[in-house]
Amino acid sequence: MVAKKATTWRITNTEITQVSPPRLLRRERDLKKGILWSWRPVAEAARSVENGIDGGGGGEGGALISMWEWSLEGSAIFCQNRKRVRERGNGRGRRVVCVTSGGTTVPLEQRCVRYIDNFSSGHRGAASTENFIKAGYAVIFLYRRGTYQPYCKSIPEDPLVECFEVTDESNIQVRQSYSEAVKKAITEHHAAVAEGHLLKLPFTTIFEYLQMLQMIGVSMSRLGTNAMFYLAAAVSDFYVPWKSMAEHKIQSASGPLDMRLVQVPKMLSVLRKDWAPMAFCISFKLETDAKILLEKADMALKKNKMHMVVANELSNRKEEVVVVTANEKISVRRDKTQVGDDVENHLIRLLVERHSAYLQNPDHL
Repeated sequence: MVAKKATTWRITNTEITQVSPPRLLRRERDLKKGILWSWRPVAEAARSVENGIDGGGGGEGGALISMWEWSLEGSAIFCQNRKRVRERGNGRGRRVVCVTSGGTTVPLEQRCVRYIDNFSSGHRGAASTENFIKAGYAVIFLYRRGTYQPYCKSIPEDPLVECFEVTDESNIQVRQSYSEAVKKAITEHHAAVAEGHLLKLPFTTIFEYLQMLQMIGVSMSRLGTNAMFYLAAAVSDFYVPWKSMAEHKIQSASGPLDMRLVQVPKMLSVLRKDWAPMAFCISFKLETDAKILLEKADMALKKNKMHMVVANELSNRKEEVVVVTANEKISVRRDKTQVGDDVENHLIRLLVERHSAYLQNPDHL
C-alpha cells in the first residue's frame, strides 16, 4: 500500500496551491505548524525553521515567522508587528482573539485596474472588536483597508472634511458638533493600542488576507485554548489564477468579457486542523434566502469543524443572528429599547461565555 504524500498549502501574491513540503522538513511536527514555502531559498528557510523550533534563537515560533519575505504592504506590516502578535498572549491566561473584518478583493489583471469586490463594510468586525476589548481580550484586528474601524461608530464616513474646520491660515480645529465623538474615538483607540489590547493589520486582496491569516494562526497556536478566531470577514469564494489573468488592463473594445474563475480553497478547516488546532473558532454564514440559512450554517459547522457558526440573513443581519452549535441554535437580537444598542453587544457576551466553558473543558464543544 502506497503511503499518501503529506501536503500543505502554499499561498502567494497570486496563487493558492497545495504542495508537498521539502524533504528536509517533511516531519509531522512541521506540518502541524502549518509551514508554507515562499520566496526564500529552501535551505535558508530550513535553517530559520530549525532555529525557531529546535530551541535556537527566537524561541518556539519565533524564526518560523521570520522565514517569509513579503512584497505586499499588508504582509510587510504583519512582519513589522510579528513580535507584538506573539506578545499578545504572554500574560498568564491572557485571551487573544483574531477578528477578521471587511471583504476581500479578487484582481482581474496582473497589473490590476479592475477587481471583484463585495459589499462588506466591516461594521460587525469593528463593533465586535470594541466588545472583545471590554471583555478583557487582546484583539488582532485583521481588516480590509477603508472599512469601519473600532471606536469610530459616531464619526462620519468622511471625517477629515466633516469633523474639522479651518480657524485661520495655520490652525485647524474639531467642529463643535463632533468634538465629543472625536475626543472619545481618539482617547479609546489610543488607550487600546497603548495598553496592548489592539493590533490592527490591513489587507485588500484574497491572497493578502489568506497569507496574513495563516501567519496569525501559526503565531497564535502557541496560546492553545486561550486563542480565539472570530472570522467575520467576507472572503471571496472565487478568484482568477495568475496564469489566466491578462497582464494589462482588459480592453472594453474587445467585446463581452468571458472569464473563468477558480474556487478559492476553503481554508477554515486548515486553520482548525493545522494552523491553530486548539483555538476556539467562530465563523459566519450569510445568505439571502432565510429558508436555507440554518441548514447551510449547520453544514459549515460540521465540514469546517468550527465550534460555532453565526448565521445571518442579509435583510435583518443588524437586528438578529442565530448562533449554531453542535447541540443548539441560539437567537441573538438587538435590544430595540436601548438607544445605540447593537446585536454585537449580546453576541460577544455569549461567545465570551462559551469560550470560558471551552477553556474549562476543550473536549466538550
